[in-house]
Amino acid sequence: MEVVMSVENRAEKPKLPPRWFIRLAWSVHRGLYRVFGGRVGLWRPRADRWGTLRLSTTGRRTGQQRSVIVAYLEDGPNLFTLAMNGWGEGEPAWWLNLQAHPEAAVNLVDGRRLVRGRAATGDERSRLWARWREIEANLDAHAALRSSETAVVVLEPRPGAEHAAG
Repeated sequence: MEVVMSVENRAEKPKLPPRWFIRLAWSVHRGLYRVFGGRVGLWRPRADRWGTLRLSTTGRRTGQQRSVIVAYLEDGPNLFTLAMNGWGEGEPAWWLNLQAHPEAAVNLVDGRRLVRGRAATGDERSRLWARWREIEANLDAHAALRSSETAVVVLEPRPGAEHAAG
């Protein structure tokens, strides 16, 4: 008796581009943002797609300003993202910086906001993860590539400082 396994039944690891390509793509994205003075590279999330924002943190070792462009979704007045490091091992530097210095700023299509970052926990984390899963069908499979849990990072508006000049 021959057993034939259908494509639907095969458990395969999700396909990711090589790490160097992921890093190059985000570097090009940041470069376009800089070259065009912030007029290119950021977009709002939609019902079926995440948006992008520029997150500026304080370096945990240097104390210098560090910026990165990350994907995000909205949750009421809060924004949230995943500390996924391109689905590679380890925490992204921006998340380590944010844990050391939670006060940060984000640039969005419609302006700059001062925020405070924190990890979502418990029911909030489950709810936000499920929202991201609605957009990214392979979210759980990609997260399984990492040996540690991927943090869901909430960026809350700082009290009295929703928008900032700059």
